[in-house]
Amino acid sequence: MSALTAADIILRPVISEKSIDESGRGKYTFAVHEKANKIQIKAAVEELYRKEKVTVVAVNVLTTKSKEKRRGTKRGRVTGYTSSWRKAIVTLAPGQKIEFF
Repeated sequence: MSALTAADIILRPVISEKSIDESGRGKYTFAVHEKANKIQIKAAVEELYRKEKVTVVAVNVLTTKSKEKRRGTKRGRVTGYTSSWRKAIVTLAPGQKIEFF
């Protein structure tokens, strides 16, 4: 496997009610590549947001498990699964922030 670039490691920011609330405390949530480690995630965030001159203090990583989803259609009940994905919560140095919008 070739080396991962910063754009390969950080897939997208996670926009949810909880993640927006945490961003006020300097914690930002990203969906990340399943093979990326904490050191790579830290370097990727600092590289992608170098215009804001961010310094990453801590990285917490977790894998969200897939969940069963059911929905009704004309043909009856259909069951499926959501895909599992990896999430990183990045803490920045005090006073720093990232603008998404």
